[in-house]
Amino acid sequence: MQLKIDEFFAEKVIPAGDSVRLLDEIMEEMDYTPLFRAYKRTGRPPATHPVTLMKIMVYASMEGNFASRAIASSCNRDINYIWLLNGEKAPNHSEIARFRSKRLTECGEEFFYQLVKKLSVLGEIQYEHLFVDGTKIEANANKYSFVWKKSTTKYETRLLAKLEKLGPQLCSRYAVLSDTPEEVLRELESRITTPFVHGRGKRKSELQKDIELLRELLLRKNKYAGYQETFKGRNSFSKTDPDATFMHMKEDHMRNAQLKPGYNIQFGVEGEYITGVHVCSERSDQLALIPLLETMQAHLKQRYKDVTADAGYESEENYTYFEGKTTECYIKPQNYERSKTKKYKSNMALRENMLYDPSLDEYTCQAGKKLRAVYVGKRKNKSGFESEITYYESEGCEGCPHKKSCTRSKGNRTLQVSKKFIEQREQSLKRITSEKGILLRINRSIQSEGAFGVIKQDYGFRQLLLRGNKKVLTEILWVAMGYNINKLHNKIQQNRTGRQLFEKLTA
Repeated sequence: MQLKIDEFFAEKVIPAGDSVRLLDEIMEEMDYTPLFRAYKRTGRPPATHPVTLMKIMVYASMEGNFASRAIASSCNRDINYIWLLNGEKAPNHSEIARFRSKRLTECGEEFFYQLVKKLSVLGEIQYEHLFVDGTKIEANANKYSFVWKKSTTKYETRLLAKLEKLGPQLCSRYAVLSDTPEEVLRELESRITTPFVHGRGKRKSELQKDIELLRELLLRKNKYAGYQETFKGRNSFSKTDPDATFMHMKEDHMRNAQLKPGYNIQFGVEGEYITGVHVCSERSDQLALIPLLETMQAHLKQRYKDVTADAGYESEENYTYFEGKTTECYIKPQNYERSKTKKYKSNMALRENMLYDPSLDEYTCQAGKKLRAVYVGKRKNKSGFESEITYYESEGCEGCPHKKSCTRSKGNRTLQVSKKFIEQREQSLKRITSEKGILLRINRSIQSEGAFGVIKQDYGFRQLLLRGNKKVLTEILWVAMGYNINKLHNKIQQNRTGRQLFEKLTA
């Protein structure tokens, strides 16, 4: 029988301002209809009430307690967990794992954004300044279970060539009239008259050898076809967790550090609270910004006044996304830091260091050669976004003493320029260097990067426990919920509620 703590005793042990009481107060005001929908109507009722389990899971995230066995142990030993149970039976580790991987995946996003809306009602979130950042977190997958697209394509090409050569040979040898290797195999299998032999000392017939060879090649063909479908535009995936992509982790500072299976985790932060979460398998942050903002818009029905992101998010697609919207973007150009250096300013190979004549639409390099527009084309990125690219070519680089430091091309120097992107970058540079832009960039470093620092360092959350995009998203959402309630508790204790930005920095 589970112990029920007397409230008088609980007041002595768990003070009124404790974080577990704040959690209980907030969770009591949640709408649990999505959670109840995740349970089947038939079958026996759960031993621990779903609402109680929900509180247990969020409080475990607040404490940096993520393993199901550790949570189950705490339910029997920790007074805060026992108080949350309120006399109900403590769940075992399998109940907790099943609840997290099956029930919460059906309603995780709805509960997270319920909490965000609750913070908005409390005046902590005002949908003004959103700070975006991403990090890589290692997946629960084997480090050596990689599948590379380049290798798969190479082996698949060789295999198809071998099948194309073997098919006519077998048709000629056995007088088979078929068009595909699969039809040839079915025809040969229909001609089997004696059982196949296996093992040492057994002599295989020519028919058995050919059938076994064809079976093996077709199995490999199907395997490679399955791999190609799993890539989904990526260059790699893990056999243990096909949604995970091999990438460099943020903690790997060595240049030749081993690639590990992982996920790209994106956070949108406002007022030090995580207000948006997105999980993807893309290594680059460029393609993750728009999905994050669209997800937040779909759940919150609100658009922020401005969005601040670092140089990893700069792209023409992201700049274009904000055009015509009330949201203003503050994205740092990728060349912003390098453009301040003497080496960058003296590099004659860079377009930025060439003179441009807009009336003639031509560039002049430092050697005095003209680069004129040759033609205009289209370039499509990984997400399908099209850019208009103008191609320029020099009037002649032969005999130029600076050619080696300017281009590696054997012919004339060429340039590929997106005029729209250059204009967008210049406008973004003006915004980020304004007084408001500097303040927002300082806060992005403090708030969004600070959230990842707390979760990784203080909570010790450095590797995922679940597998698959949907389950990983649920796991991250629960970590973010625990982080938000802890942040609210800390701000209440420090009398900092309602504060959106760090206005001044103290030495």
